[in-house]
Amino acid sequence: MGPWRCLLLLPLLAPALRAQQQQFMEYVERRITLLEERISQWHDQSSRYSTELRDFKNQVLGMLEAAEKEREAMRAEAESAAVRVDRLEREVDYLETQNPAPPCVEVDETLMDKQVTTAKQRKNEKYTKLTDCSDTIASVRAMKILKRFGSSSGLWTKDAAGSSEKIYVFDGTANDTVYVFPRMREFTLFSATRKAARIKLPYPWVGTGHLVYDGHLYYIRQQGLAFQVIKFNLANKTVVDSSVFPAEEQIPVFGLSPSTYIEVSADEEGLWAVYATKEDEKNMCLAKLDPASLDIEQMWDTPCPRENAEGAFVVCGALHVVYNTRLPSRARVQCVFDVSGTLAPEDASLVYFPKRYGSHASLKYSPRERQIYAWDDGYQIIYRMEMKKKLEV
Repeated sequence: MGPWRCLLLLPLLAPALRAQQQQFMEYVERRITLLEERISQWHDQSSRYSTELRDFKNQVLGMLEAAEKEREAMRAEAESAAVRVDRLEREVDYLETQNPAPPCVEVDETLMDKQVTTAKQRKNEKYTKLTDCSDTIASVRAMKILKRFGSSSGLWTKDAAGSSEKIYVFDGTANDTVYVFPRMREFTLFSATRKAARIKLPYPWVGTGHLVYDGHLYYIRQQGLAFQVIKFNLANKTVVDSSVFPAEEQIPVFGLSPSTYIEVSADEEGLWAVYATKEDEKNMCLAKLDPASLDIEQMWDTPCPRENAEGAFVVCGALHVVYNTRLPSRARVQCVFDVSGTLAPEDASLVYFPKRYGSHASLKYSPRERQIYAWDDGYQIIYRMEMKKKLEV
């Protein structure tokens, strides 16, 4: 094609070239706009991430500062506690130097024989009451479940004679440490024992038949085949006295509590001991204790059977035995033995306890408060009792 023909085609091709150029420019502009939008999004995201990172950094720095302050406070408390423990150890060492050594509690066979002979001579004699108490239990007025603490078996109580509000806790059926809470509030609110003082006894206890009475702990110690009542002063933490219980061939006193051989109880008349022997293995025996000397003042054979018994307590000189079944059901006071003879067993009220969790491991009557502190499958329960005069039953 000659040059003159190309010149003739130029006016025809120019519009097409301009259209392609316009399309190309529009494409480039769209791509640039898209890139600008992405750059803007990236910038916004980077700014937001930077702000969040800065806030997180400030938060971490604040937490580290708080942790450092808490660490310093805990270190100061630990140092203060170490100083108090050191001072307490010095005070304990001083008290041990001031207090006499615990008396010997080894079994004296001659003394035991004498106690057995004296107790048997007064067995089943008529009892002369020390007070004018003539009440008996009519019913359980109310039940209050405090909490669940410790193992399935144990004992909790207050001082049955004094005015102290302290709570004493025996966890288990064999140990040597008693927990002491200053008041009911501390025992109820705190699940751990950090609010409790600890009393380590010189000899381990066995069963759940122990008692706190007039500032002293009366607890049971087993030594071979013999059982001893240990009188322990709670103020100066020393053994005041001890006595081999004057009963031969003892067996568990309650059929449903095989670890308890002696149940020490308190009522308006003083101290009592419930026990059982092979001589009359079907029924329980009752003894009146002298709280000062631990001597047996008097003994009785009772008509209350051991079988299916889970606990017992004494009210106004009358033994109340609580029964259940091997498969725990509703407990009931089904046998009453009045040492003064003013209340016949058939005239006593049949008292039922509200249905609970299992079987009572211990029942401690408080003559001062007219209520029972019970341990039921690890639950601590208070039973408030409705009382009546014996003549009205």
